[in-house]
Amino acid sequence: MKTVILAGGFGTRLAEETTVRPKPMVEIGGKPIVWHIMNIFAAAGHEEFILALGYKGEVIKDYFLNFYALNNDLVVDLKQGTAAIRGGQQPDWQVELVDTGLHTQTGGRIKRLKRHLGGETFFATYGDGLAAIDVNDLLRFHRAHGRIATVTAVHPPSRFGEMCLDEDRVVQFAEKPRSVESWISGGFFVFEPEIFDYIAGDAVALEREPMEALANQGELSAYRLESFWQPMDTLRDKNLLEELWQSNRAPWIRGVAPARVAA
Repeated sequence: MKTVILAGGFGTRLAEETTVRPKPMVEIGGKPIVWHIMNIFAAAGHEEFILALGYKGEVIKDYFLNFYALNNDLVVDLKQGTAAIRGGQQPDWQVELVDTGLHTQTGGRIKRLKRHLGGETFFATYGDGLAAIDVNDLLRFHRAHGRIATVTAVHPPSRFGEMCLDEDRVVQFAEKPRSVESWISGGFFVFEPEIFDYIAGDAVALEREPMEALANQGELSAYRLESFWQPMDTLRDKNLLEELWQSNRAPWIRGVAPARVAA
């Protein structure tokens, strides 16, 4: 099954990184976050991807065009002007890179991919969020409910850290505790081809009219994810994900140590 990754936004809230590259190319552990996202799906056997490009899409194209060389050893003969790749194993991924417009909204980007998806059920997600999610379980849930769309519902992390007190003494700082009362979209979707009928054109944001219409018609399911979910909206978020990766505590790697994920 194909996976659409929305990778065209400007990433203005992460301007420290996105002035020179698009947000999906911001690195966690030396790899672009989009690589981490793709590994989530590939771990479940889904290795066909369509990246909806926009802002600085050429940077993403350049990365995948040179993926094999970037992730292997090279032997360069400076005299002859030749290069040979000495490689190890690489992921068996098929990646389509589609320019969906600089100012196109999220729904419009999906609409532009209609002919690439072959009238089949597909996954979709954003190019800036990670989760400890079994996407095959998400797919089973979607099929069991028989609706046009399924959205992953997650608890939002608190905007601020939390202090734990013992009377007048601070005993611990907790990093962004999750809210357990409310749910928001975690950005991991499953869509039937009918989703295209709910998107009028480029100016449509997926999160607005299409989702609202589907909900009103009883065609939107919510898959509740109680485990780890974290967007990369700010530099603080990026640093949190980096810390988890470097300490070998990356929850989005399901039962696999970071060093064993497809390079």
